[in-house]
Amino acid sequence: MDINLRVAVEKDCVRLLELINELALYEKAPEEVTVTLAEFVDAGFGEKPVWKAFVAEENEVIIGFALFYTRYSTWKGCRLYLEDFIVTEAYRGKGVGKILFEKVIEEARDNNYNGMTWQVLDWNEPAINFYNKYNAYIESGWLNATFSKAQTKNL
Repeated sequence: MDINLRVAVEKDCVRLLELINELALYEKAPEEVTVTLAEFVDAGFGEKPVWKAFVAEENEVIIGFALFYTRYSTWKGCRLYLEDFIVTEAYRGKGVGKILFEKVIEEARDNNYNGMTWQVLDWNEPAINFYNKYNAYIESGWLNATFSKAQTKNL
C-alpha cells in the first residue's frame, strides 16, 4: 500500500463528511450527524477556522482522516483534542490508523501542547485495543453532557 498523508484542504470536505457518516453508522448514531456541508467547510476553512485535519489517501482517494483542534483545560492548559479519527472499513487493520494517529501525536509534540485528549466508546473494543498499544490512559467516571442548538435557543 502506498499511503499519502497530508493536511486536509477545503475540497476534501465532501469526502470527510462521508467518512463522518460512516463513523456515525458504526457508532450506532447516524441520526446524530446534523452538521451541513456549508457549516463544516466554514468551520475548517472560513474566516475563523476551528479545526484542522490530516487525511490518508491511496490513489488520490481519502481512506481515513484525523480531525483535531486546540482545547483549553483549566487544569492542564492547551491540549490537542482529537475529535474524529476514522479509517474506512476496507482499510482497517492495515496500518493506516497507526500512520494517522502518530501524525497527530507528532502535531501535539511539535506544537508543544500539554497533552492530547480524545474519547472512545466503552464498547468499541477494536479502538480501545488500538489505544492500549500506545499505553493511553482511558478515564472512567466522566459523563458527557451536551445541549443541542435547539436547546440553547429555548433555554
